[in-house]
Amino acid sequence: MADKDGLKIAKDYHVSEPFANMGGSYIKGAAGLDWGMRKHLSHIFDPKSGNTVMFAFDHGYFMGSTAGLERLDIVVPKLMPYIDCLMGTRGALRTCIPAENRKAVALRVSSGSSMLNDDLSHEVVAVDIEDAIRMNADCMAVQTFIGADGQLQSLDNLSRVINAGFKYSIPTLGVVAVGKDMERTDRYFKLATRIIAEMGVQMVKTYYCDNFEEVVAACPVPIVVAGGKKLPEAEALTMAYRSIQGGARGLDMGRNIFQSDHAVEMAQAIGKIVHEGFTDKEALEFYQDAIH
Repeated sequence: MADKDGLKIAKDYHVSEPFANMGGSYIKGAAGLDWGMRKHLSHIFDPKSGNTVMFAFDHGYFMGSTAGLERLDIVVPKLMPYIDCLMGTRGALRTCIPAENRKAVALRVSSGSSMLNDDLSHEVVAVDIEDAIRMNADCMAVQTFIGADGQLQSLDNLSRVINAGFKYSIPTLGVVAVGKDMERTDRYFKLATRIIAEMGVQMVKTYYCDNFEEVVAACPVPIVVAGGKKLPEAEALTMAYRSIQGGARGLDMGRNIFQSDHAVEMAQAIGKIVHEGFTDKEALEFYQDAIH
């Protein structure tokens, strides 16, 4: 077993070279997957752009009622025409989202934390594979804490979901959690995304950082960038543009959409960057024109 002493610093990321093992698939890392897995992934990642606009509204699973998401039944349906994938809990999806919708579903399956906890890293698998199948989920999302007190339990949760997903051809989304004591650096995100990918997930959700293109190059599955805290619209669009330019295959801009004063127009602007190649300046101009 390798030890930590004497390790060389990784540096040969070959960021200008495309992923070598596409195998006829437009989705990174999917060449060796079965038909069912690839079918689910094609619901999430648009076949034309290869990218996705994911919309997370699962904040209530640990934050309770969240500003901007007080009424899921009103907020989310208005945004659905402009997104590709709904990321939510089974409770929110079943009660607030019309079943007739045609959007992909990223089902939150880990739980156990709340804002009342000092340490959010101790979660469990709260949704079994049978319920994910009943909900026709296109992937199962697991919060994953690397470097936190609950890392072992977190990776055990992830392994259990991945194993069940392979059995029934449902992809797993590993969500990189950043706790209060964790550094938001490329060094940390290279570590976390690579560990999660090598566990066997089909996609990773993480944050944008400096040297992001190296994080992407070192991760053998698609990366979707989380928006994180609410930013001014211009800053959020710049982060979105830099993420896609850096190799991200999608954006999940939850709070930067639903906490915007013009959520629908913001979702549209994000989609312009993700699917139509708009720059951040072009997307901001679109957003400003749309709200006036």
